Amino acid sequence: MAERRGNPIFEHCVFALVPSKGLQEAQISQLTSTLEDHAGEIVEQKRDGKFPLDRITHIISTTSDFPQYSNARNKMINIVNHDWVTQSLLRNKQAPTRPFTPDPNLIFSNVVICCADIPQGDKDAVIGAVLAMGGQETNALTKQTTHICALTVDHPKCQSAIEKGLKCKIVLPHWFDDCLKLGKRIDERPYTLPDPEIHRLNPEDNLPVPPSEKILGASSPRPETFPLSTDSPRRLDVFQDKTVMISEDLDIGSRLRKVIEDLIVGGSGSITSSVHNADIFVCHWREGRDYIIASRAKIDVGNLSWLYHLITHNEWTSPLRKLLHYPLPRGGIKGFQDFRITLSNYGGEARTYLENLVEACGGEFTKSMKQDNTHLITARKSSEKYTAATEWNIHIINHLWIEESYAKCEIQTLTDPRYSHFPPRTNLGEVIGQTEFDERVLRSLYYPKDPTPSPKDPKSLKRSAMREKDRNLSSARNIEENTSMDGQDDDEEEVEEEIIKSKKPIAKPRSRGSTGAQLSTPAAKGRRVSAGKENDTPSSTRSAKDKALSTIHGLANDMALYEKEKKRKGPVWGGERAANKIDLERSSSPATKPKADEEYSGDEIRGAKRQKTGLPPIEIRLMITGYTGWSSNAQKQDSDKKKLRDLGIHIVEDPKVCTHLAAPDMVRTKKFLCALASGPTVVSTDFIEACVKNGEIPNANDFALKDAPNEKKFKLKLKDIVIRAKANKRSLLRRVPIYCTQDIPNGPDTFKAIVEANGGTFNVYRGKPILKKTNPDEDEVGAEPVYLITGQKPTEKKLWEGFTKNSKEANMIPRIVTTDWLLDTAMSQQHKWNESYLAEGQ
Repeated sequence: MAERRGNPIFEHCVFALVPSKGLQEAQISQLTSTLEDHAGEIVEQKRDGKFPLDRITHIISTTSDFPQYSNARNKMINIVNHDWVTQSLLRNKQAPTRPFTPDPNLIFSNVVICCADIPQGDKDAVIGAVLAMGGQETNALTKQTTHICALTVDHPKCQSAIEKGLKCKIVLPHWFDDCLKLGKRIDERPYTLPDPEIHRLNPEDNLPVPPSEKILGASSPRPETFPLSTDSPRRLDVFQDKTVMISEDLDIGSRLRKVIEDLIVGGSGSITSSVHNADIFVCHWREGRDYIIASRAKIDVGNLSWLYHLITHNEWTSPLRKLLHYPLPRGGIKGFQDFRITLSNYGGEARTYLENLVEACGGEFTKSMKQDNTHLITARKSSEKYTAATEWNIHIINHLWIEESYAKCEIQTLTDPRYSHFPPRTNLGEVIGQTEFDERVLRSLYYPKDPTPSPKDPKSLKRSAMREKDRNLSSARNIEENTSMDGQDDDEEEVEEEIIKSKKPIAKPRSRGSTGAQLSTPAAKGRRVSAGKENDTPSSTRSAKDKALSTIHGLANDMALYEKEKKRKGPVWGGERAANKIDLERSSSPATKPKADEEYSGDEIRGAKRQKTGLPPIEIRLMITGYTGWSSNAQKQDSDKKKLRDLGIHIVEDPKVCTHLAAPDMVRTKKFLCALASGPTVVSTDFIEACVKNGEIPNANDFALKDAPNEKKFKLKLKDIVIRAKANKRSLLRRVPIYCTQDIPNGPDTFKAIVEANGGTFNVYRGKPILKKTNPDEDEVGAEPVYLITGQKPTEKKLWEGFTKNSKEANMIPRIVTTDWLLDTAMSQQHKWNESYLAEGQ
């Protein structure tokens, strides 16, 4: 008996089903059977995860975030979610595809609207907007209706929906209006009848900060911690049959690099050091030869945060989908350098994300707001900062402005109404992280189309090569640009050279038979040579070489003076000390570090092999406090730092980035306490001397700091402190408001650094009321403590009464404490409280 099948609804349709969290294997299996039962054809994924797009008519996916999405759209392939199949079966014919698209820009794609008692003009506007943004409209109420647009619930359609228990939402037309103004779909709840929140509450009334699920794992371009335990790494299918290149500009240690590489290889992937062999390229900056080659070749290019996201979720996502998953522009976005930006009404990951986005744009982020701030980015029109900004004429915008400025690589106009629209009972943090890059913008600015002609046109190739030769090379300029080894022009020159090499043979330069050795100038490095005759070089090139030689000879006296100065000894600045410092800075700076295939010796002769130099990758970022070995001996300090860097140890001043902390004992210094919050490996300062003396990095555990007297004094174990610090992740004092008097001993800046290193909120208290019952910038509920750190000066004691009164009015518990409270809390890495911390007289 022939197998029974349904109507051939999907005849002549060829489907690809994209697995994801929203479309699991069990669903795919069921859909495959259904489609085949109705004459559809299914194509399988290739081993590399791709589909043969030339054969496919429909792709079923719950997300637009899959590798072939852009190519499929360019080929006009229908991309729909699985609800399209259900609707087609219900209609007994193929349903329209547009309402079922996973395109995130079509914000009403799964909306089926039915209008009730709204005026005809408003009705037409709402229906038109829904249809334009991917939704559908129905005049009759059905089970497929998702939204009823109404002014009250008195209309028969609304009553029918309530009586029948339909799942559709009855919303005011204001919801559609606000969604369109923002270009984002916001929560319907404040607009839901019969008792909409926008009519019941005031815009400034308290509103909880929403979770920021969209930016989990994408709030920072450089994650502080590795996402998985390295003890028992799991297998990662996301790297199967993929070749990954990890750029040196990520500046990660060799141990972490090995862990990552082992995970990739363990997941049937591979590692390469050549971008030409890569399927994935991971780097930090949008610059350099490898970045441009990878981007032009449409290789997936992302940063370390994106790589960690792949490892964490074991699922592919485009690095263009999240703004901080893509490499950063060095120097930020033009114009942002003049901006001082602060935030209000964003919390948790959203706040961290926006702070990092401000810095990635090149602006200055400030936690507090002063009159010299230029912009306030806020999620709603309600906060002390918002009130002050209106009085001080500071620009007030929502986060869409900075997201789209970063995505479009230029400052967006503040007059766009989308950036100043704030729905009355919505915290816009709920739509944060939905802005994506437009690859066309990135291409036009950072890796424009290679001007080299196609290899299909050999005549054009030859003409192009000849034009290269005929250019009158300004050798002095070329020497300066190439020997500096940090110019973008050099990178683009090498990219073009690499591409031409891959398209046609390059003839080797032939000696001209001169009696003396000739200098090989950088101008010659960047020149293309015709695929024809080797000696077919115009006379202008000869002239350029002569000019290059003349330029180098003209610099000979300066070079000789520099070498002589380097040899001069003595304690004063200059001589050997200055030269060593300059050389060290040049070799360690990312902006000036030579690429291996760009390095030239000043007197390199033609045909001589280039020497590869450079510093080893940084394995340890060391912060030092209390070390006396360099006291009054700046020359030894410079020399030792250079030796340490040659071993892969970089001395840092920023506690956020340190991996190791060196100290003679457990000290309550600002450096020690700030660095401790990062959970570093804490070593004795003997570790420094051992590295310098032996010329190698010893096992840090052999130099672990041991300080029994202070452990007894503080009633703490150092190893327990570090464990707690790692668990706290610099968030020990998160959401804890801490204030300090202006006249505190050692100054407010010391305590500010310690508080902020532990994730707290810090301000100087000068007697002016600063607390409100509802604090929009913090997610505080109920009576929580608020701290004032103080000394015993009369000017400080005068502030106590006002602080206590203001705190109680704000429904908070005032705690006026000595500096010991903060120092003990930071040292122990746990909340410590007892009455003994209260200031005398409290």
